[in-house]
Amino acid sequence: MNDTNRRVSVALGYFDGLHLAHRAVLDAALAGRDRGLTPAVLLFDAPPAEVLTGRAVPRLLADADRDRLLTNRGFALHKIRFAEIRELPPEAFVREILADRLRAGAVSCGYNYRFGKSGAGDETLLKALCAQYGIAVTVLPELDLGGQPVSSTRIRALVQNGDVEAANALLGRPLLFTAPVFSGDHRGRLLGAPTINQYLPAGFVRPKRGVYVSTVRIGDRLYRGVTNVGSRPTFDGGSERSETYILGFSGDLYGQSVTVGLLRFLRPEMKFESFDALKAQIAKDAETAAAVPLDPNTEM
Repeated sequence: MNDTNRRVSVALGYFDGLHLAHRAVLDAALAGRDRGLTPAVLLFDAPPAEVLTGRAVPRLLADADRDRLLTNRGFALHKIRFAEIRELPPEAFVREILADRLRAGAVSCGYNYRFGKSGAGDETLLKALCAQYGIAVTVLPELDLGGQPVSSTRIRALVQNGDVEAANALLGRPLLFTAPVFSGDHRGRLLGAPTINQYLPAGFVRPKRGVYVSTVRIGDRLYRGVTNVGSRPTFDGGSERSETYILGFSGDLYGQSVTVGLLRFLRPEMKFESFDALKAQIAKDAETAAAVPLDPNTEM
């Protein structure tokens, strides 16, 4: 059987954060390799809940970062427009999408996965329909951490409150974003701490304004950083942005896309009385960041 005809082990769900509960579903799909199946993920062009309700939900991961992380883990990505399948009855979804189009040999999903028009299909129906096509089904139970379910809603609330350490524990990785570096006003150089300026991706969850210990991926190397998310009130404010001082790095990153991961909230954003006061605080923040261990295996 050549690669184009090889059956796949498909992870089902809307993987909006790739958090620990999502990873359990993904790991089950990866286990399909033991049966000669190619691990794959079925992805939609937009969050189903957003399409159905018309209300935008802040993203925990931009689509490009999601796709990159999934590809790095060895998944083939199969993308479908949600509008294409939203009216399919459960039976048609399994037959036309899972069996015929994807050639699934196995599927995995969470305990609360719904499919088909109006979410009519549940775990029991999925198993019954897939059995008709020889598709094995693995359903993962609810995953709890700290006495509460791991969920994107819970993680978003933590991020918005500045508790990225707790959010990262649920994500199993740093809260991260990738964005182009644009030219700022170069005040960081005057302060002895040149920074990169980035706008957070459109639709990305807004972390609490303030200063964070961060990690920065440049090429294949990780650096420790200090990131300010906010409007820089010391310089009379402006548009919200992410501004990162990268410890131990020197070079021109203008125009390049750089990935930043937030690790720990240090302090709220504040207005300083003078450049000297700000410079002293930046040095203190950098000292704190430098003491945080840098794990070269961090998923970024």
